[in-house]
Amino acid sequence: MNYGLYLSAAGIQTSTYRQDVISNNIANAETVGFKKDVPLFQQRLTEAQSRRRGISGPSGPDAAGDPSDMTNPLLEPLGGGHWLAPTAVDLSQGELEPTGNPLDVGIMGPGYLRVSDGQGADHLTRDGRLLVDSTGKLIMANDQRQKLLDVKGKPIQLDPRAGATIDKQGLVTQNGKPVARLGVYAVPQPGLLRKQGNGLFSYPDMGQATAQASGFELRSESVERANVDPATELAALMDTQRQLEANANMIRYQDQALSKAVNEVGKIG
Repeated sequence: MNYGLYLSAAGIQTSTYRQDVISNNIANAETVGFKKDVPLFQQRLTEAQSRRRGISGPSGPDAAGDPSDMTNPLLEPLGGGHWLAPTAVDLSQGELEPTGNPLDVGIMGPGYLRVSDGQGADHLTRDGRLLVDSTGKLIMANDQRQKLLDVKGKPIQLDPRAGATIDKQGLVTQNGKPVARLGVYAVPQPGLLRKQGNGLFSYPDMGQATAQASGFELRSESVERANVDPATELAALMDTQRQLEANANMIRYQDQALSKAVNEVGKIG
């Protein structure tokens, strides 16, 4: 089998994966609190390297001389191409956008709002679109099952008939009196955050998420936009499409070369 076919096929798979990730970022460029995904790749070892055979010893192949251990010294420097790695999440700050809603908050700096669905599942979010339900609970506007938690991890109870404001440190005030404080939680290892949809993140040990995060500021009547630059993502998408096309062309060229080798070069006069 032509070794180049495997490399080009791997290139098509990784380019398709990168294309999907970038497309998803572009689709969520207007999603509040969205954090873009970063497609990652890793070097793929050759078969001989992955089995730790055929490259040991002073003469290349193992001294045993087993044919299954043999490798071509001319092909080994080509490497095994590249392969997929786990997708990372870019947690960098997004721009803040004014909304005029006194219950909306945008987080400047580190930290996450903590929410609970009341069924024992807590999540973190940067989506600060909030509202008060009919029972007085402060909830997420885009997922009304999720109740906002205070610095002690308790749902925030407000008077649904009175207006409320939120200051820079998360203090919630109604009728001129402080009634609660939003919990802005820090996580010791942000790389362990996993997306759960609707702007929510899970963390392996929510007990390690501690309030209050430091170095943050809440901006009332604002929300955090997605940290996606559409122009940059579109440029990356075009580059990925060119790579995908190049690998597809390489497969076609190698297929044509194999066809000539079998049907023309190999003919007996």
